[in-house]
Amino acid sequence: MARIITIRSALGLSCLLAVTIAMPGNAGNPIIANQGVNDPHIHIFDDKAYLYASHDKSVRNDDFIMEDWQVWSSNDLVNWTLQSTLYPDQTYLRSQPGFSSAWATDIAEKGGRYFWYFSEANRQTGVVVGDTPVGPWSDPLGKPLLTENLTPTHEYDPGLFSEGDERFIIFGVWDYYLAKLADDMVSLAEDPRKIDVIGARGPYTFTKGTPFDGKLTDDKPFLHKQDDLYYLSWGAFYATSRELYGPYQYRGAMITDASFPTGLSEPTWPTGPQQGRHGSFFSWHGQTYFAYCDISQSGNRYFRDTFISYVHYRDDGRIAPIRVDLTGVGEYSAASGPIEAEEYFAQSGFAKRERRSASNGFDVVLGGPVGELTFPNIRGLGGRDAVVLETTGRSSADFILSVRRKGATEAIVKHELTGAKRWRIPLGPLADTESLIIRLEQVGEGELALDRLWFE
Repeated sequence: MARIITIRSALGLSCLLAVTIAMPGNAGNPIIANQGVNDPHIHIFDDKAYLYASHDKSVRNDDFIMEDWQVWSSNDLVNWTLQSTLYPDQTYLRSQPGFSSAWATDIAEKGGRYFWYFSEANRQTGVVVGDTPVGPWSDPLGKPLLTENLTPTHEYDPGLFSEGDERFIIFGVWDYYLAKLADDMVSLAEDPRKIDVIGARGPYTFTKGTPFDGKLTDDKPFLHKQDDLYYLSWGAFYATSRELYGPYQYRGAMITDASFPTGLSEPTWPTGPQQGRHGSFFSWHGQTYFAYCDISQSGNRYFRDTFISYVHYRDDGRIAPIRVDLTGVGEYSAASGPIEAEEYFAQSGFAKRERRSASNGFDVVLGGPVGELTFPNIRGLGGRDAVVLETTGRSSADFILSVRRKGATEAIVKHELTGAKRWRIPLGPLADTESLIIRLEQVGEGELALDRLWFE
């Protein structure tokens, strides 16, 4: 498969590169293949996704050779454009010629300005600032924000967390420290506080033969919030708390044996497929995602890709094992079987929920009279002319179903339906790739929820 990737240089010039990638046609993971884009942090600014990432230099790397940081953007999580590159000599690191340890990075917005925090290897953390999500960037301090020996841990791998008008930075390895940022975003409003994690486990906890045997966590901490729970994650593992500063209770791993229905657990890191999963969570259009490192395509731990998977939260706050596959998010394969309704790209009027009787343990339930689910980039529809919808619920509710193409005002079909849990709806001839919106309008009593859909 050849993908066209738009490359914008630091000088603002643009060119198009045809990148030939050995991967199945229309695969969505890795999201940017064969480019060494890793340690992903994705943020939504003005309804557009921006990826802030580290960059492994070459597939021939035999160590972590990382000479810059990158910003990519996307309108759909499928097609990505390189927007800007931050080089060490644009920061205080210019005093270290040949610097090649541009480790993990994250960003936060405040007051219409964008503050991009970056690791100086596993030692210190600096910051640059720009007036747009893609720069241009300047170094306001000319020195690190988090200096080595600030805390008993190492001051690197920053994660940024926003709550209201406050911004926080978390960092470290094995032990994590959290601090509120001052209003200027380039100084700390408080001394960093150690975060206690009760019962923690990580990729090294039960290993033998590595320098880190028995360690309870890892590096690359990240914080996000779902409902009233704070989630502290380190790669594939996570803990939760009802208080931002903890303590946090270990809850499990989001990558397990169940995460690999189509393989991809190998090749991987020495301690197994839970290792090396530096990642972050983000939400968009009512959907939550986990973006993380993967080496199943390169086989080289020093040349990593970025994968994205859907995230589903159980009623008790646990995260269901994510699915690691090549289809990824924001696009769908009609030939690969049913599309889970909870894996929409956008929704209105629906709520995702755990339901044991649903095919994947989750469905989407209509929370009002009308709801819509958007499924873009459904591929492999050539020769198919009908959609099959499967619902769940405590009773059969009368409803009106309509299907339209994204961007269209007229529906392809519109039917009033009642009294069944599965319907086959003729759509007429379809293009090989379609972006469809499913609309349900309830007109009867009872619960109406959609489990999955597929095309015939």
